[in-house]
Amino acid sequence: MTVAVVLFTADLRLRDHPPLHAALRSADEVVPLFVLDPGIHAAGFDAPNRRAFLADCLRDLDASLRRRGGRLVLRSGPVVREVCAVAAACGAAEVHMAAGVTAYAHRREERLRKELGAVGAALRVHEAVITALAPGAVTPAGSDHYGVFTPYLRRWSQETLRRPLAAPRAVRVPEGVRGEPPPGRAGVSGTSPGLPPGGETAGRDRLARWSRSGGMAAYEDRHDDLAGDATSRLSPYLHFGTVSAAETVHRAREQGGPGAEAFVRQLCWRDFHHQVLAARPEASWRDYRTRDDRWRGEDDAAEDIAAWRDGRTGYPIVDAAMRQLRHEGWMHNRARLLTASFLTKTLYVDWRIGARHFLDLLVDGDIVNNQLNWQWAAGTGTDTRPHRVLNPTVQAKRFDPRGAYVRRWVPELADVDAGRIHEPWRLPEDRRDALGYPDPVVGLAEGLTRFRRARGRE
Repeated sequence: MTVAVVLFTADLRLRDHPPLHAALRSADEVVPLFVLDPGIHAAGFDAPNRRAFLADCLRDLDASLRRRGGRLVLRSGPVVREVCAVAAACGAAEVHMAAGVTAYAHRREERLRKELGAVGAALRVHEAVITALAPGAVTPAGSDHYGVFTPYLRRWSQETLRRPLAAPRAVRVPEGVRGEPPPGRAGVSGTSPGLPPGGETAGRDRLARWSRSGGMAAYEDRHDDLAGDATSRLSPYLHFGTVSAAETVHRAREQGGPGAEAFVRQLCWRDFHHQVLAARPEASWRDYRTRDDRWRGEDDAAEDIAAWRDGRTGYPIVDAAMRQLRHEGWMHNRARLLTASFLTKTLYVDWRIGARHFLDLLVDGDIVNNQLNWQWAAGTGTDTRPHRVLNPTVQAKRFDPRGAYVRRWVPELADVDAGRIHEPWRLPEDRRDALGYPDPVVGLAEGLTRFRRARGRE
């Protein structure tokens, strides 16, 4: 009786799962394994929102496996130690897992390959599980990765993606492999009140309902509508891999139309960031393209940073977005750009401070997309216009023209008319005092001057 282990990481699903498919093809019995690694906690990456969402994902995965005669084997401890222990205990000849792109993932694969060899097992790493196209599958002449999105999009769009795989009908797990019961969301404190449910079932349901309701068809026209809430909200499910990126691209292309094409473009951005970080792992905390910024840090910008985090900057669109983040553990894509641009280019605060705060709250927060999107906004990443500044007032009037998004999240301004809601400082002084809403922490002109001088643009 042959045995293989499948190590689940950021791919918590049964449908379209190449490592599980390969293991079932090569062995009589399979151990579906997930390891709660204390190293994630020590590094500060298991924020409450993601820990609660992960608990949902693990319970859903275990339930799906049990319906197929199997179960999820959950272990706690250093991941390499636990994987090797399980492989040795069941006599596994192979361990299958998805390839990662972070420095941590690379170190994990190297150690697993070495330590598994000592117990007589081989590590099989599968590409294009977490992404639609494998990082490094396409490269420009003379470089190991694309540093600009548009040429990457052209090449990426020409590639044929692998066909999605069906979920297995049965998973036979060997007897006697010890595991722990999956954790529950109720045991996690400090979560956002509006946190969505996790798991493959919830993710696939979200995608199906959004597509059926016309969300994908309208995506090109409505994805920047802050009040309309017309985006897919699939990012948490893509982050945990409960929804397959490759399958999602296929489904969008099958539907077709401008909306689907615009949605696929966003999925391509995700792959683009993965291939950048795969080639430059240090970009998770260092500037991808340094501008020699002398950013303000926690000491000299403490009050501005606190106002930004708490949604009390005096700029309604920024404050609405930051309050949405705290309440839902999620933020609209356009709002992420606005808040990041405001922190880095108006307040001139180090992008890493903003990225860290996002990672503390975002249920979809990951090193790849979070860090590289922050660098794009800060002008130290892949943006071809590194001095681009998003004026929050102009953006608010364009993407929340009636002020509905602001009213939803900044109730102090609920009774302000659309003509002034994005510029409450223009209201009469007695009206401003009655609102209880703060004055702007800095003038836009003042912030822009500081940024330009620091960049040597004035």
